[in-house]
Amino acid sequence: MTEDRCDLLCLDLPHAEAVRGGLPNVEQAAGPAQQFRALADPQRLRIAAALQAGGELCVCDMAWIVGTSQNLVSHHARVLRTAGMAASRKDGKLVMYRLTDIGQALLAMTGIASPTADPGASHPGVSAASSV
Repeated sequence: MTEDRCDLLCLDLPHAEAVRGGLPNVEQAAGPAQQFRALADPQRLRIAAALQAGGELCVCDMAWIVGTSQNLVSHHARVLRTAGMAASRKDGKLVMYRLTDIGQALLAMTGIASPTADPGASHPGVSAASSV
């Protein structure tokens, strides 16, 4: 016997049919698979954790938080949005992102703990450097 398969070919047909009958078809599995793929990238996982901690963040804040370029964060946030993990809205010239309920649920399944932030904090629309 190999460690990953049976030495004897047999089938418990009633049990196997019951299990098979309850499985989603490929089309039904495509959406959840896309959502899990969206979290399979370490940067997207970090961005999702930042969104969980910050509630709603603009792309420039997320870029600073995760330590990467705005272009890369924008790309990753778009992937999360396309997968239904995040939602976005325009606020003047800013694009604000937040996790959806499914995004929060799937992120919780990863076991990644996000730092806590002040949920009442809002984006002032001015960078720290320009407010000096």
